[in-house]
Amino acid sequence: MARTTGSDGERTEAAIRDAALTLIARLGYEAMSMRRLGDEVGVQAAALYRYFPTKEDLLFSLMRDHMEGLHASWTAANPGAADPAARLAAFVRNHIAFHVARRHSTHVSNLELRSLSPDRLSAILRLRNAYEKELRQILREGAEAGRFDIDDARLTAMAIIQMITGVIVWFRPGDRLSVAEVTDTYLAMTARLVGLGRNFAKTEPEALPERTDVH
Repeated sequence: MARTTGSDGERTEAAIRDAALTLIARLGYEAMSMRRLGDEVGVQAAALYRYFPTKEDLLFSLMRDHMEGLHASWTAANPGAADPAARLAAFVRNHIAFHVARRHSTHVSNLELRSLSPDRLSAILRLRNAYEKELRQILREGAEAGRFDIDDARLTAMAIIQMITGVIVWFRPGDRLSVAEVTDTYLAMTARLVGLGRNFAKTEPEALPERTDVH
């Protein structure tokens, strides 16, 4: 990573966040020291505390930003009053695109919940639940309209979220499948989960959001 010594506060904070995501994803939160983070960014460890008073403040900020970014991304992609099948397809496409473009952030947000204090854990879980509620609402509306064949919207939503978030575990840019091909495959699997035909997957892929933490 390029050194940022001498840069302004916003650039330094952005560098701290990016380096922290990379180190936590690679080493784990407990193993990442603030000294190691300072070395990575090119500043004294003591300088980090001007931006994040504690190590947990940094972790919480990273997780909160991830979830708030995901909410904002879905708000922008949500087709609103469209048919539930179209909304479900948009949800899956946006979710995969967002997480593939933010592999380290997703890894940290999924695996380091255990490292948060109870109040902060509750705050992140509330954000998660609000996001997943959007999917549950789509599924319920689709079932009520006779578009989906599901028995339990909550359980189906959990299965879909686990499946489409899991893409980041194995997908790497440049592998034999493109993001669009992977997304269409996962759309077909989602369609089967809710009792839809394969044509559900045949929609135009959305462009991936620009990010710098794709590794």
